Amino acid sequence: MSPKLQPRRRGLRIAVWSLVPVLLVAAGLVGVALWQNTYAMEERRVSIRHGGHTLNGVLATPRDGRERHGLVVYVHGDGPVSATHDDGYKPMWEANARAGYASLSWDKPGVAGAPGNWLDQSMDDRADEAAAAIAWARARPDIDGDRIGLWGASQAGWVVPKVAAMTPVSFVIAVSPAINWLQQGRHNLLAELRAAGASEVRVQAEITRSEATRRLLERDATFEEYVRAMGGDANGMTADRWGFISKNHTADATHDLRALHGVPVLLTLAGHDVNVDTADTERGYRGALDGGGALTVKRYPDGAHSLLKRSIEQSDLKTTLTALLSPRSLFAEGFLDDQRRFLEDLGPGGNATP
Repeated sequence: MSPKLQPRRRGLRIAVWSLVPVLLVAAGLVGVALWQNTYAMEERRVSIRHGGHTLNGVLATPRDGRERHGLVVYVHGDGPVSATHDDGYKPMWEANARAGYASLSWDKPGVAGAPGNWLDQSMDDRADEAAAAIAWARARPDIDGDRIGLWGASQAGWVVPKVAAMTPVSFVIAVSPAINWLQQGRHNLLAELRAAGASEVRVQAEITRSEATRRLLERDATFEEYVRAMGGDANGMTADRWGFISKNHTADATHDLRALHGVPVLLTLAGHDVNVDTADTERGYRGALDGGGALTVKRYPDGAHSLLKRSIEQSDLKTTLTALLSPRSLFAEGFLDDQRRFLEDLGPGGNATP
């Protein structure tokens, strides 16, 4: 053997062995991620017929050996949300399963290959969709039709009460809902400007733009009129989004909340919510529901609008790593346990003691 080759081979062996700890750590992290993202429930894809098209859904059921379960029907917030919310719902579904409840969710129209376009929907359309899903679930032998309730986040605050007015529901879990669309938009605008440390000049400019947008909505202006009024700068607005806002900007849950009178409601509010005025939301819910004695309000000081921990949500890297290695700890302290306990406290007919 050439003397020149011996150092090379020795260097190669050193390089290979130095990679072993790295590979072991990587394998360990993969193992942790697989273990942490394995949930104590059964998931299956389901199809729900509604209005001549199909809702592509996921039904997650407990592994407790029971033939029938209560059901939590998920109503999404804003945006193009898939049935699992990119797996973000799964820790909640697992908490529901531990309480003996199944969970049902579906892709929004146009998301993950589902037909349609969610931006074409009004809040009434979304309520019709959820009511159809409940009717589908009640026809299943593995679902207890007397124990079906709703879970709704953010924009779903305008949908869930409408559903309850259409079909009986046993309970509601409302996560960061708003009361009035336009008031919520103003709160969000000012909160984001404060968080960005915007100058007074910029704040006034944004308020002026917002008020101009409101006037355009009030007179049913087209998207082209909006763009012209904004000086040719759509500022990220699209024709589809303008159509969606035009359909829904008058949404106000104040009257619709009466449909929840006497229904056990868990209202969860974040301590760092830049999207929704939580004080206004709590006043609205208490005004409509306190007389029925079935409202429970839970506040999470460390939570953002999504009820993820604010310290995690503020960092994309932290969010990704936590989702991979410890997804249940994404949420504000106590958020998952409170929902599980709320469901456990529901009686056989769906009545809860607040």
